[in-house]
Amino acid sequence: MTAFVRSYLFLRRAIGVLGILLPIVVIVGKELLEGGGLLGSLSGYYYSDLRNVFVGTLCAIGVFLIAYRGYGRLDDIAANVAAIAGIGVALFPTQPVSPTPTQHAIGVAHLVFAAIFFLTLAFFCLFLFTRDDGAPTKRKRSRNAVYRTCGIVMLACLVLIVLNGLFFSAATADLHPTLWLESLAVFAFGFAWLTKGETLLGDQPQSQAPAQASLA
Repeated sequence: MTAFVRSYLFLRRAIGVLGILLPIVVIVGKELLEGGGLLGSLSGYYYSDLRNVFVGTLCAIGVFLIAYRGYGRLDDIAANVAAIAGIGVALFPTQPVSPTPTQHAIGVAHLVFAAIFFLTLAFFCLFLFTRDDGAPTKRKRSRNAVYRTCGIVMLACLVLIVLNGLFFSAATADLHPTLWLESLAVFAFGFAWLTKGETLLGDQPQSQAPAQASLA
């Protein structure tokens, strides 16, 4: 039982680590390898030398989410939806600067997958990770605060990205707001999953609390 619990804690931690590292690696890596300044969005790094890192990381997150099994069937369905959406973001790239009709259609699919991915991850944070057995520990209540904060941050970033794209994209282009908002959303996702894996705010050594880990 202890080994079983540890394997799921590992999955949660791996998902969190990949989420946190993705923006750092692609942004810094592109500057080191190519230079040329920041791109307009994380998805834009598909067209840089960091393409394989971008695609590989999202696909790895998707595979880990498919392997993930939560507390109930709803967790499993949400994880599978997020997995498919995350892999879709990787395999259906954002449209380039001067897209063909086909590239434009693929770019629309990319946006749909990205929205589903982040909305599902926010759903995890706000409604699934925050469940407890009716008698949460002090650390569990603290973890719930982290989950809710991360979920709200992801939703707020999505709203701001949409508003910027609709009304302010020309005026704010030099500031790269979409890149920073996407990065913040991915960081929030990563921190939530690290917390779920009890890397942050763990109650006690997992070997002493196998039953508690499933509702962490």
